[in-house]
Amino acid sequence: MVQQMKQFISVDISDGVMQIGISGDWTILNLSEVEDNLMALRPRSKDHGVVFHCNGLTGIDTSGAWLLYSKYKALDSEGYRAEFTGFRESHFKFVKSLYDISDDSCPEPEVRRGFLYALEDFGRLTHAGVGHIAEALEFTGRVFGVGVRGLVSPSRLRFSSIVRHVQETGINALPIVGLLAFLVSIVLTYQGATQLQEFGASIFTIDLVAISILREMGVLMTAILVAGRSGSAFAAEIGVMKLREEIDAMKVMGIEPFEVLVLPRIIGLMIALPILTLFADLIGLAAGGLVGVTLLDVSITQYLIRLNEAVNIQEFWVGMSKAPVFAFIIATVSTFRGMQASGSSESVGRLTTISVVQSIFLVILADAVFSVIFAELGI
Repeated sequence: MVQQMKQFISVDISDGVMQIGISGDWTILNLSEVEDNLMALRPRSKDHGVVFHCNGLTGIDTSGAWLLYSKYKALDSEGYRAEFTGFRESHFKFVKSLYDISDDSCPEPEVRRGFLYALEDFGRLTHAGVGHIAEALEFTGRVFGVGVRGLVSPSRLRFSSIVRHVQETGINALPIVGLLAFLVSIVLTYQGATQLQEFGASIFTIDLVAISILREMGVLMTAILVAGRSGSAFAAEIGVMKLREEIDAMKVMGIEPFEVLVLPRIIGLMIALPILTLFADLIGLAAGGLVGVTLLDVSITQYLIRLNEAVNIQEFWVGMSKAPVFAFIIATVSTFRGMQASGSSESVGRLTTISVVQSIFLVILADAVFSVIFAELGI
């Protein structure tokens, strides 16, 4: 027995099973007619199974999927055995996603307590951490591989892109870096002078400020600022390109994304950060001299003489030697996190935040390692 119900549903009851044929476009344009067809479906007996045959379905949107899902849930709640067959893969994924979101029969999440659960969570986090470290090492290895190829064949390096990144991360950052160095130097000078005045050693404030700026504060504060300013930009730019599938398009065209997106940013920042560090050192020393003249009552000549006695060229190079390493850390972490973006814009924002936090952490960690090494070497 076959009954035709317009062009959307056909019903055939045979062998104790209600065969429901689904056809046509189940979209909002036909919503009222589809709903009428579904409402008219009444299985004769609960012993009958219900099978939705969706081979003839040509299109479906959210409204049609919701009607189909609602009918399925209604039959299921009434005790009928309902199932689907013949879905196209795309239609099936669409309806299944709606079912997964709306299914209220999921059990309550298990409350996890106890030592074994805590140990399991620790193991899971450790496993995930090892996986992230492995991915980071693989990424760094690819960066070195592309860099070596660029050194062997300089024509592979994109010098115009490198120059652009030097300007964006270095030249354009000079004002904010100069302001930061000026303020940090003023704070160091005032705090140092206040403490040393109690011992009648105010003149040593110049030594304190000069050595602190040249060895540590100049390069460290500049690196932290660059991590927040340029590192976040790197991660966001590459992340958005990943979401737009521009990186996949590059691969299809035979363009190596690491040569175009990653290596120019790393090289550009490794050039820009030493420049910014040098600028921060000069501004910091100048600010220290300005405060020293007003607070310590010394002349510019006396300040310069004491500065020459307090520091030597070694102090300068200790700070400058850290700048390329810090730049490599910031650029590598930022581009690595940008390459991990997927799914939605939310992942771009999350990974951008992670890149900044990890960059700053690794820069401070590297600075601590440098301090230990220089102390052991007597530098």
